[in-house]
Amino acid sequence: MERENEEAHRRKVEEALEVKSLRRIISAYLNYPEAAEEDVKRWERSLTKLPPHHKALLSHLPLKFQKLRWCIAQNSYFIFEMLKVFEPPLDMSQDVDICENQHLDDVSGSHHLSRSRNLCLRESTSASGGVDCHCLAEPSCKETCNGKYSAPTKFNKEQEVDGCKSLPDHDTLYASACCNGNISSSPPDWLDPSLQLHVPLVDVDKVRCIIRNIVRDWADEGQKERDQCYRPILEELERLFPNRSKENPPACLVPGAGLGRLALEISCLGFASQGNEFSYYMMICSSFILNHTQAAGEWTIFPWIHSNCNSLSDNDQLRPVSVPDIHPASAGITEGFSMCGGDFVEVYSDPSQAGVWDAVVTCFFLDTAHNIVEYIEIISKVLKDGGVWINLGPLLYHFADMYSPEDEMSIDLSLEDVKRVALHYGFVFEKESTIETTYTTNSRSMMQNRYYAAFWTMRKRTTATL
Repeated sequence: MERENEEAHRRKVEEALEVKSLRRIISAYLNYPEAAEEDVKRWERSLTKLPPHHKALLSHLPLKFQKLRWCIAQNSYFIFEMLKVFEPPLDMSQDVDICENQHLDDVSGSHHLSRSRNLCLRESTSASGGVDCHCLAEPSCKETCNGKYSAPTKFNKEQEVDGCKSLPDHDTLYASACCNGNISSSPPDWLDPSLQLHVPLVDVDKVRCIIRNIVRDWADEGQKERDQCYRPILEELERLFPNRSKENPPACLVPGAGLGRLALEISCLGFASQGNEFSYYMMICSSFILNHTQAAGEWTIFPWIHSNCNSLSDNDQLRPVSVPDIHPASAGITEGFSMCGGDFVEVYSDPSQAGVWDAVVTCFFLDTAHNIVEYIEIISKVLKDGGVWINLGPLLYHFADMYSPEDEMSIDLSLEDVKRVALHYGFVFEKESTIETTYTTNSRSMMQNRYYAAFWTMRKRTTATL
């Protein structure tokens, strides 16, 4: 009985830690406008320090700063609408003080699902043609109008006029969510300001990263990168599985699915595709785009406003991007398309996953591992005999330069060693090349970081040949 009580207490503490982590992530999203405004103020302060004859040469910059504020307001509106429809898999109102001073791995600073909880989001074509999201964990917080939270007001493009005379200032970005006709619905009670945390700027930087990822996956401007990274994978799948049937589609797993575009494209080819993602930052956004967008080009964001460096012109920096470039629910997905949230190792090391998948596709994923050997071992286990593993990406190990008291493990292998490990786990190379590509790059920037990514197809040998 005592052991059962200890285990129950441990589960309660772990859930409280995850709630605390999720609050921090939501707070990072909500802190975006304030952090962006601080950047603009810093640029304004720099301008005031110039001598008058220098300042006279830059008389256009105050107007640029006002335009930046307008762009920040548009991004903030998109973010808030995204948060309003997010259904947390946990009771966000619960007391998290229980997790203080516990001898558990502290995940309060994590940006992911905990390793002890697997949240599955399943998207399937509904009778109305939309994409339904069914959460296995019962959401405890419903959208209610409590009149406490102020939501960013949506501003029409007509308000962006020469001279920016009708641009809203930063203090008017928020209006009553319950009364403003521009807001589609009232905010859920877990968005109450009393639950909002002040987070470090590094957390807000992750929000900016998500905005750039939206361009990569869901904008016309990201098509070039998708052609570089996704098209070779899609063409390889078509070559390897020429006879796909709707009655029994081949099953394809996409770990590290990010914002879900690659998994959706694979589904549209006629595969029962499942994306897997560990980051709440990513999952909140991908769920919004997959399940709640009503039309192509519904939203306008300004992804490049957060840096003045390497811009060819102010217009390039301030240019709008319409998203999504397609309506996901109308894209022609195959029945069985799903997104599964949780740690790849935790979810797919389960015995029920052994030999389930006809194909595994990894794109910019392998280097997210603490232990890449474990990743490869699990990929081998989940594949059917004769199943294929298609990989594209670099080896920029995410935890290689992490210096912290916890001394996080990072096994940083060369490409040669990665191949050797794959051979050990029963893979045979069928195809291999190098692909030059970028990742969430501003196509109009003076700086372009390029990867020479490894691209391969491996096949898992049958048991008889092992």
